[in-house]
Amino acid sequence: MLKSGASKLASAPLSAKFGISIIIIYMLAALLAPHLAPYGEAEIVAKPFEPWSAQFWLGTDSLGRDMFTRLVFGARNTLGIALMTTTLAFSIGASAGLAAATFGGWTDQILSRLIDVLMSIPQLIFALLLLSIFGTSIPTLIIVIAVLNSTPVFRLTRAVAIDAAVSDYVEAARLRGEGPIWIMTREILPNITATLVAEFGLRFCFVFLLISGLSFLGLGIQPPTADWGSMVRDSATLITYGDITPLLPAGAIALLSVAINLVVDWFLHWASGLKED
Repeated sequence: MLKSGASKLASAPLSAKFGISIIIIYMLAALLAPHLAPYGEAEIVAKPFEPWSAQFWLGTDSLGRDMFTRLVFGARNTLGIALMTTTLAFSIGASAGLAAATFGGWTDQILSRLIDVLMSIPQLIFALLLLSIFGTSIPTLIIVIAVLNSTPVFRLTRAVAIDAAVSDYVEAARLRGEGPIWIMTREILPNITATLVAEFGLRFCFVFLLISGLSFLGLGIQPPTADWGSMVRDSATLITYGDITPLLPAGAIALLSVAINLVVDWFLHWASGLKED
């Protein structure tokens, strides 16, 4: 099975290799931002809206800050916050979903009804409401978006965990006298990991799109911190003059979304192939 899995990894389609390459480039840009950027993140280096040149590769923004520098630091801020938010959302949603599937009864009913209430409210509107009440600091932003995105994670985890919970190996573990924690972590979780990994990629995509959207509306990552969504908003007037600069952060968002979806799609096919082997 391991040999078959290795061969499938080596024979990944061109689309998956393209997606992996883009993700690696974004990760390197985020990690090496201080070394790649020619100026400071919030440093004013020239007049507003300087055109592209050898000194300012992508021109400057409305305050005279270097756009290339802001774009690179935006990768670190947007992706870093999105990764922390997605990890927290999965910690909450997957834990609650496993508990609901394993314990059942009132535990399942209470958690499921609570999730139904949260999911009945449009996510963007709910996020705007909560951020307006509790403020727009980065910790608040992470917690609010993580809680809202934990609801679909709960639904998915509960669904696949319930299927695993009625399997013979889980019944055998119960007959051996294993406790609920053992069953959740040693019996159910390893058998639903592939599904959760694929969902993590897609959920990460939704999270950073939501963060960028909130920043565009002024309730996400606050200035002077660089963020792709706020960069689109701040430079939007340039479109009127035929300048494509505002399209660069928007293109960065779109390209990463496509790359993640390509990789997740390939991963699901690869994981299903491993199961068959």
